[in-house]
Amino acid sequence: MNAVQIEHLTKVFGRFTAVDDLSLEVPAGQVFGFLGANGSGKTTTIRMLTGALKPTSGKARVLGVDVAKRVEEVRRRIGYMSQRFSLFEDMTVDENLRFYGGVYQLPPDVFAQRREYILQMAGLAGREAELTRNLSVGWRQRLALGAATIHEPELLFLDEPTSGVDPIARRRFWDLLYELAESGVTLFVTTHYMDEASHCNRLAFINSGKLVAQGSPRELRAAHGNVSLDEVFAILEARAPQIAS
Repeated sequence: MNAVQIEHLTKVFGRFTAVDDLSLEVPAGQVFGFLGANGSGKTTTIRMLTGALKPTSGKARVLGVDVAKRVEEVRRRIGYMSQRFSLFEDMTVDENLRFYGGVYQLPPDVFAQRREYILQMAGLAGREAELTRNLSVGWRQRLALGAATIHEPELLFLDEPTSGVDPIARRRFWDLLYELAESGVTLFVTTHYMDEASHCNRLAFINSGKLVAQGSPRELRAAHGNVSLDEVFAILEARAPQIAS
């Protein structure tokens, strides 16, 4: 089963085409890396997959559900985390968790269990009353991951979740993501860090809204002379205008 299936997805803003006839599949249970330079169409694609933005044309199915027809069902079954972390900085750690528990209408007993798990996972036990704005970026990042997964989603979208985070905090965060993947959650991740991309099961590169390459990290490296993923990215960026034309 595919967790995500996109067919000829297109989004046009006036004269600008942000996503251009994009088709790809993401098998369930995988860590999928969605790569491209700033402005390549990654966030626009995720916004269409989460139902936040209507496509100009094309179809998107998430967890087997047509997003255009049953968006509320999709939203109940997915989680989303952006580089802004989607937290209320003037609220405490506990208040943020209670807010998201309410959004997903978790029963009190389920919320209590998830709250305890998240506090332990994020290393925030004992800091429940601390204002979120006072947490370091790494702590806020883990809290945001907890808030995004409080309802135990089957699929988690992460849009550059490690941007601006120090290397040690990034490694710790990816350890948490691997734990989620091992539990069966599908991860759809955008990142600029090729060391993170190298640990994904599959990758897709887009440029100017077009898909320019996809495959496992090993397949992509082999197809470009066994160079590093950083070099693969540079090659694809250089070739993209010819590919897109």
